[in-house]
Amino acid sequence: MTDEPNPLGAYVRARREQVTPEEAGLTPVGTRRVPGLRREEVAMLAGISADYYLRLEQGRDRNPSVQVLESLARVLRLDAAATAYLLRLGTPRPRRRPAPGRPRPVPAGIAQLVTTLALPAVVEDRAFDVLAVNPLATALSPRLVAGANRLWDLFRDPAEQDLYPDWEAATEGAVAVFRESADTGDPRTRDLIGQLLRTDPRFGRLWARHDVRTCEGAPIRFAHPQVGELTLNREKLDIGGTDGQVLLVHHPVPGTDSADKLALLASIARTPAGAGPRI
Repeated sequence: MTDEPNPLGAYVRARREQVTPEEAGLTPVGTRRVPGLRREEVAMLAGISADYYLRLEQGRDRNPSVQVLESLARVLRLDAAATAYLLRLGTPRPRRRPAPGRPRPVPAGIAQLVTTLALPAVVEDRAFDVLAVNPLATALSPRLVAGANRLWDLFRDPAEQDLYPDWEAATEGAVAVFRESADTGDPRTRDLIGQLLRTDPRFGRLWARHDVRTCEGAPIRFAHPQVGELTLNREKLDIGGTDGQVLLVHHPVPGTDSADKLALLASIARTPAGAGPRI
């Protein structure tokens, strides 16, 4: 489902299934018909009644206290990002949303900055829709163009998949970050999730895990067809005054082979079509 009627229950159930009794400090007893912890085990470890926990999973109680949510986070072995996500699900706050339709435009100053940066730069929204991009980013990946969706291309475009030697890890991270940032109440986002669930089994498996991760700076390996393998650090910077737009920038470590290859790629991108190499 793309618009879960009970997101809190779905989340704790998915996370419960991924914690083994041994990880929770329990000794398994008898035959276990379900993966992970049983409901009554989670309730016991969190200090709540089994009936109350069942109501949470089934969506019959959607107003748990912060203390209960923090206890569940401890039992389910959630990290800081996943705990924050759980707290948001359990204590939702209404927020202003843009009217349905086209994404809000990129602020003029940010759009100008993207064009002047000498590094691959992209502006995207919560749904990973590409809103603005500079030529060097498109040279790094031809799929990086305004109007594209990074998540869709990562799963459904073979050329984009070939660009990532660590594609399986890249997809795991992308889905976890997407779940943390995306507004699943937005019709465009629900449509994207639905299309991926219908067409890509791997996305379905990863989405069902309910993994959550904040996007932090990290090195990304690329296997570029023109310049070979290079490693770039990827940074995501929040753009103030927007509904979740971020600036995505890739940069190499100075003086490395990857820095030389990115400079070569920039030179190739500046070469007019049909022009031969300089000798």
